[in-house]
Amino acid sequence: MHPRAEEFKRTAKAEYGFDVDVKEFPEGTKTAADAAEAVGCSVEQIASGIVLSTGDGLVVSITSGANRVSMAKIASLVDADESDVSMAEADAIKGALGWSIGGVPPFCHDTDVPVYMDETLAEFETVWAAAGTPTAVFPIDPRTLSELAGAPLTDVRE
Repeated sequence: MHPRAEEFKRTAKAEYGFDVDVKEFPEGTKTAADAAEAVGCSVEQIASGIVLSTGDGLVVSITSGANRVSMAKIASLVDADESDVSMAEADAIKGALGWSIGGVPPFCHDTDVPVYMDETLAEFETVWAAAGTPTAVFPIDPRTLSELAGAPLTDVRE
């Protein structure tokens, strides 16, 4: 197992008491479509960690792979001006969360940041989220994911 995926697995167990069943795919799971194809599920079941900058810090939106995140809705949730919300820069993500783009898990971040979860993910028994690398994912019940990430289920989609 990749060292970063192993680190995520250890941290999830130590900090959350959650046993992560990491699945690695050498062909990659960087995009929602790639992940869905590798796992053999619908793109709607991919819980993509989208990291946004609000001007005052970062926010994570766990968004269904079938949806685009709404900057306006995220701005409203964090009481920011919509013009200040944008995709976060790779170095800011790595520095604050400890993970790189394409592998940002929904929890186990180095810094506490607001996390919101796309309510459409709750329609499934299992969703798949990044496990620390662009080639690793893990299955999880969406309600458990919401709880572990401290992410309220809300409308974050365009």
